[in-house]
Amino acid sequence: MFAAPPAVTAEVFCRIPDKFRRFDETTEWAQVQLHGAAAPVFLEGPVFDADGNLWVTDIPWGRMFKIAPNGSCEVGFEYDGQPNGMKFLNDGRLLVADHHKGMVICDPKTGKSEPWFDRYLLEPFLGCNDLTIAKNGDIWFTDQGQSGWHNPNGRLFRVRAGSDRLELMLDGIPSPNGLVLNKAETALYLAVTRANAVWRCPLVNDGEVISKVGTYIQLSGGSGPDGLTIDANDNLVVCHVGFGAVWLFSDRGEPMLRIDVPEGRYTTNAAYGGPDNRWLYFTESSTGTVYKVEMPVPGREIYPASI
Repeated sequence: MFAAPPAVTAEVFCRIPDKFRRFDETTEWAQVQLHGAAAPVFLEGPVFDADGNLWVTDIPWGRMFKIAPNGSCEVGFEYDGQPNGMKFLNDGRLLVADHHKGMVICDPKTGKSEPWFDRYLLEPFLGCNDLTIAKNGDIWFTDQGQSGWHNPNGRLFRVRAGSDRLELMLDGIPSPNGLVLNKAETALYLAVTRANAVWRCPLVNDGEVISKVGTYIQLSGGSGPDGLTIDANDNLVVCHVGFGAVWLFSDRGEPMLRIDVPEGRYTTNAAYGGPDNRWLYFTESSTGTVYKVEMPVPGREIYPASI
């Protein structure tokens, strides 16, 4: 349908040092999610703190790595969980979508974690995956679990700012994953991995309901879209896991840029940062590497929230 966009190759920002890798070990998460493949480290959920450090999750080993602007790395937090996507709150704590424990709040200052939501209508989540925060502080998150076309029971939730009211906004989704709001916050883009598509979810009546959900971008190959982020002009970044590339689409859904990596196919999630928010940082999970590339348009501001 479209001509191939220009392609660039990202550069390494940080490769997780071997001293942090769990060689010759495995976890139940890796046995299921990676079909038994080795997972000495598996990165996701990049997010910047107020000091410009990049934090990423290590799902199977319950860790968050803290990466300084110069690329040096340390373990910033560790707990008994399976952290996937995360966002910083305005008090410095991390709100984490945890595949095992639900929505969890982690405090790097104290080393303590506590549950925020671990079930809906008395039933445990399937497996929380990612989240995004609106300007007004509303928090949206996906509950993916093992959903797919064989069992499309994934869900999208919202928690209103300043409340403890958990709202089911959309269900029947074959693997909901990354999510991001457009600039006007009139629509939410949702990565639906096993449909190999990004859905556009219009928000109507001042965001009270979602209506007329449709396919915005249809990918092919790989496993499907994973993490999403967006820039100041509503150009959408899509991490294509299993394909080894990150795509930039215009606000019309036209491919603008292909970003390749020299090694690995598990391009999972991305965040804007660096000088003037002009750099895109993203995880390649199978090699435990964070890449970076300069982008044509600055990224969007990250909106903090209070809980």
